[in-house]
Amino acid sequence: MVDANGVRIDDVACILFTTTPDLNAAFPAAAARELGWLQVPLLCSQEMDVPDGFPRCLRVLMLFNTEKRNEDIVHLYLRGTEVLRDDMNKSS
Repeated sequence: MVDANGVRIDDVACILFTTTPDLNAAFPAAAARELGWLQVPLLCSQEMDVPDGFPRCLRVLMLFNTEKRNEDIVHLYLRGTEVLRDDMNKSS
């Protein structure tokens, strides 16, 4: 996300992590701290346990200061998670 959008750590306001209930071995924010994100506010939360929901899913919402327009932000979806935002993958 950082590389894809040219984000500098000084521009990051905060990062929110959510995980599905089946991911419970560690806090994503702890991993971010180990990577050097020491001055950025981080928060972990758990997704709702929706029947037939997407399993083993970690979501990251990074809020950062930018001059980019919304449509210029690069959103990343890995390993099949594109289905979570099918509306973003349809051409107009």
